[in-house]
Amino acid sequence: MTRVWLWDWEWACCGDHFAVGDDVDLGIERRDPSSVLTETLGPELVVTVDAIESHHEAEFTDRVQGRVTAVQAVSHEVVQRRTLRRPGHGAPPTASIPADGEEWPTIRRALGNGVIVGSRPSRYVIEGVPVPDSVELVPAPGIRLPASLRDELAPPAEATDPAPERSSRSIVGWLVDVKER
Repeated sequence: MTRVWLWDWEWACCGDHFAVGDDVDLGIERRDPSSVLTETLGPELVVTVDAIESHHEAEFTDRVQGRVTAVQAVSHEVVQRRTLRRPGHGAPPTASIPADGEEWPTIRRALGNGVIVGSRPSRYVIEGVPVPDSVELVPAPGIRLPASLRDELAPPAEATDPAPERSSRSIVGWLVDVKER
């Protein structure tokens, strides 16, 4: 049995979905855990990882091929702190703070033919800080599955006006057990 680590950010945009029982062919970036992975999973869990998957940047010749026997979503607690955006902290140092009740000015960009795109930053900067030693494993049916099968693992919806500080869980990746051919 080979345990493969998959980073959430790698699978957020692309990669073929698979479920427990499916055959997979995963490109392996490395076999030794990085310091970031060790910090993310903790020393007890990281020693169970045999390989780290990647499918961005390069085509890896090292492969894990076989049948998926288990998938576990790995999450950790994150404390989110909301602070008022101010010059030098989430806004350019030369910016001036809008008066109470006013929004930051809209940043406009002309695309041509009378089309203008605009965006306005929030009044707040939200900083997410992982809580040490808060990793939890949750059995999952697979990776990048249709929404109907994923809903049980989805993080809670964002509040429209978050509290100054709140705690939530965030999926950071998956541990996939593969019985190699």
